[in-house]
Amino acid sequence: MVIGAGLIGTSIALALRAHEVDVTLTDPDPASLRLACDLGAGRPLEEAAQVAPADLAVIAAPPAIIPRVLRDAQDRGLAQVYTDVASVKVSVLREAQRLGCDMATFVPGHPMGGREKHGPGAARADLFLGRSWALCPTGKADPVSVAVVTELARLCGADPLVLDGAAHDQAVALVSHAPHVASSAVAARLLGGDQVALTLAGQGVRDVTRVAGGDPGMWEEILTHNAAPVARVLAEMAADLAATAEALRTHTAHSNEATVSLEPVRDLLERGRSGHGRIPGKHGTVRRPEYAVIPVVIPDEPGALGRLFAAAATAGVNIEDVRIEHSPGLPLGVAELYVLPEAVNSLAEALTDDGWSVHPGA
Repeated sequence: MVIGAGLIGTSIALALRAHEVDVTLTDPDPASLRLACDLGAGRPLEEAAQVAPADLAVIAAPPAIIPRVLRDAQDRGLAQVYTDVASVKVSVLREAQRLGCDMATFVPGHPMGGREKHGPGAARADLFLGRSWALCPTGKADPVSVAVVTELARLCGADPLVLDGAAHDQAVALVSHAPHVASSAVAARLLGGDQVALTLAGQGVRDVTRVAGGDPGMWEEILTHNAAPVARVLAEMAADLAATAEALRTHTAHSNEATVSLEPVRDLLERGRSGHGRIPGKHGTVRRPEYAVIPVVIPDEPGALGRLFAAAATAGVNIEDVRIEHSPGLPLGVAELYVLPEAVNSLAEALTDDGWSVHPGA
């Protein structure tokens, strides 16, 4: 059972349906519920002739209302085990305990997957594939309940990770919540840019600002529920940016003086590169800096990327990652294929023979 047919709830339901799990759905918005069902995510709870409680109820709702929804679901006996998907845990746990929820059958969770889009129409069955899924059971949680929610994460293709609620909130402040604010800060600067500047926008600024397209109301709630940890990370970011700005101002004012130091700038860039290198890559492994990149020109037309991947598969080469650079005003773009170095020559040769415009080393 999934309570809440938004992006996350519907994506979980779709992932479960791919394993032929019987899923019932409910949502206060009839339109969202209808769309999720039409997408094949499950059947409406209200129409299900369900007698026995569900094995598991997933509460996919905003953090502020999860405890009330949980208490109501437990009072109605809707399921044997309950979990949620909120990106904050301490406030949810505190309120759930205050409301007298059964903490033995409640295992708070947080799948580390999402999109800047929202609603069931943006849902994907593979949204959590290879992602971490935090589980934050309290000391009262029944081991069977933890096992059930762990299996949910695995069925969705995620890697379950058990940790304390406070540790979770501090972690997501660093890797999710503060980065979203930073992305919004960069995107907000674009409001003051003229059309010439925006025309020059490339993939770099798109990458940095992608998550800024998220729902402001939802993110305001997330940030207020994890305010202190996020504020600490933002203060550290602000200090780095202030030091960098001051160094650049000083350099501009005293550019002819050999004693002017740009050390704060170099330090931030170096630490940034080192920090980027710590981000886990595919399957949670350490990022492989030795991936080679093969740029391939692709037409901006339906099926082009699929044909390119098919050609790589025929060549027996696995594409480890891909980025697409669009060419404004032109009916084509560049797909940057990330592959193991030993596969570069064979893939470049195969794609060239297949008629693709390949530019290794570019």
